[in-house]
Amino acid sequence: MKTVLVVDDEPKIAALARDYLEHAGFAVIVAGDGPGALALARSRRPDLVVLDLGLPGLDGLDVARTLRRTSDVPILMLTARTDEADRIAGLELGADDYVTKPFSPRELVARVRAILRRVDLATLQADAPIRVLDVELDPTRMRASVAGRPVDLTLTEFTLLATLVRQPGRVFTRSQLLDAIHGVAFEAYERAIDGHVKNLRRKLEPDPAHPRYLQTVHGVGYRFADA
Repeated sequence: MKTVLVVDDEPKIAALARDYLEHAGFAVIVAGDGPGALALARSRRPDLVVLDLGLPGLDGLDVARTLRRTSDVPILMLTARTDEADRIAGLELGADDYVTKPFSPRELVARVRAILRRVDLATLQADAPIRVLDVELDPTRMRASVAGRPVDLTLTEFTLLATLVRQPGRVFTRSQLLDAIHGVAFEAYERAIDGHVKNLRRKLEPDPAHPRYLQTVHGVGYRFADA
C-alpha cells in the first residue's frame, strides 16, 4: 500500500483529501504545518506528498525546497493561490504537478495515481542508456550525466528530458510534452513546461542563458539539439 502525506492547515480540506485517498486504497498521514510535514516526511518516508503552498510558520515553497535537498519524493502542490508565478516557482523547485483550490477530490486522486504510476514505470522500465551529444541517460537507474558529471533530476524532469533526448532535433509542443509527462495534455497547464525546462537548463547547461542542449522553438515549444 502506497503512503501519501497530505499537508494542509485547513482541517476540512485535509480531511476531504484523506478520505478520498483512503477510499482509493492509499495509506494517508496528515500534517497541518511545514515543520510537521518535514518531520513526518523524515520519519514515515511517504511515497508522495500533497503539499499546500499557503502554510503557517513555514511556507509550502520552503517545505518543497527542504524536501528536495535530501529526497526525490514526488510532490503534488495543492494551493488556493491564483498567481501563476507561485505555481511556476513550485515546479522549478522540483514539484511534479499541481491542483488549484477549489479542487475536485476525484481529480486529486487521479493525479496522485498518475504520478505514482510514472514512478513505478520508471522503476520497472529497462531501457538501454541514451546518449546524445554530452548528455547520457540511464532509464533503468534513473541517472543522468552531462560530460560525465552526474546530474540530480526529479522524476518529472527526467521523464521530460528523456522524451526530448529520445528524438533529438524533433520539435515538441508544450502540449505534447505535457502528454508525455502527465498522460494527458491540459492547455491551462502548459506554462508548467516552461518551469521544468528552466530548471533542467539550470542543471544541465554550461550557460543556461544560452542553452546548447534544450533549445526553444519560438511559438511552438522545445527540442533537444541533434548536433
